[in-house]
Amino acid sequence: MGRLLYGSDGQAFEMDDRVLAHLRVVFMNKLRRAEPFLFHYSEHTGTRSMWVHPAVPIVFHFYGGRPPAINRGWIDALMREANSAHGLRIVPEPETAAPLETAEPQI
Repeated sequence: MGRLLYGSDGQAFEMDDRVLAHLRVVFMNKLRRAEPFLFHYSEHTGTRSMWVHPAVPIVFHFYGGRPPAINRGWIDALMREANSAHGLRIVPEPETAAPLETAEPQI
């Protein structure tokens, strides 16, 4: 399980490392283009929504020892959600023949 921490008060969103790795790609692509967006996260207590903006601090905390493989089809689906009028919701991962890369950051 990983954790997305958002804002100076550290709003925490607990999720699987694999989901978090894919969200990191989407968040960073949107924010590097200065495109704020709405993010909806459903959990057992309900759904939380937050406005994601480049000026707000974000921490992606992974607990696993290996970076998850990135599914390009899932990134595309999540980006479509983030670009939509209703905002980013985590959609199910589509099946693909093979993952394209790992979530290791490129330096």
